[in-house]
Amino acid sequence: MTEQGEQEWVAGKHPVMEALRSGREINKIWIAEQAQKSLVPILAEAKKAGIIVQVVDKRKLDQMVEGATHQGIVAQAAAYRYFELDELLERARESGEMPFLILLDEIEDPHNLGSILRTAECTGVHGVVIPKRRSASLTTTVSKTSAGAVEYVPVARVTNLAQTIDKLKEEGIWIAGADVAAEQDVYASSTNFDMPLAVVIGNESKGIGRLIREKCDFLVKLPMHGQLNSLNASVAAGVLMYEVVRQRRSR
Repeated sequence: MTEQGEQEWVAGKHPVMEALRSGREINKIWIAEQAQKSLVPILAEAKKAGIIVQVVDKRKLDQMVEGATHQGIVAQAAAYRYFELDELLERARESGEMPFLILLDEIEDPHNLGSILRTAECTGVHGVVIPKRRSASLTTTVSKTSAGAVEYVPVARVTNLAQTIDKLKEEGIWIAGADVAAEQDVYASSTNFDMPLAVVIGNESKGIGRLIREKCDFLVKLPMHGQLNSLNASVAAGVLMYEVVRQRRSR
């Protein structure tokens, strides 16, 4: 059974255009009187899809999505759909590529989640898994930070990340954990990502939880040269995703 919420506000030119292009169910679009000229391409897409567009005062949009940068356009869409783990694995099978998943262990900042989804889309990740508890979920902020990637990268929300890892292992997928205390350097010649893989990224301050760390097949760290001992979670995730891409391309 796929989870479905009620409604989600999508604000801003790029997020609304990506929602339209991806075929997401949109109920209605509101645009500010002053912004009509700059929204012609979006209005053409909306007309093609038969979506009701209402012209309103900019202040109404300010009230609808308080605090968000809406650029004169707001859409009311069906809430983001969460996928089942099996659907992520099926997507990998259909692609004919080795599975490549990202597991997020309690990433709480929606900006980090959005950035990770954006890089995941660019690096061909087949899906992202987040826990239901103590984790950022798919929201307008995540959508905006992801630059529309939230429409294309399937996200599964699971009750128990440890059990999910067990299931992935049964499917022949190796689990790599990013951990600052790991002995293995991500750039060491012995580090191999050219296999069916799920990379675990830990919480912004605590890293990967003990139980999840123990379930990883191997742990890797990024080399650190400065005074800080860790990178922002989304930056670390981005470096690791591109290292997977590099290794697989140089095969």
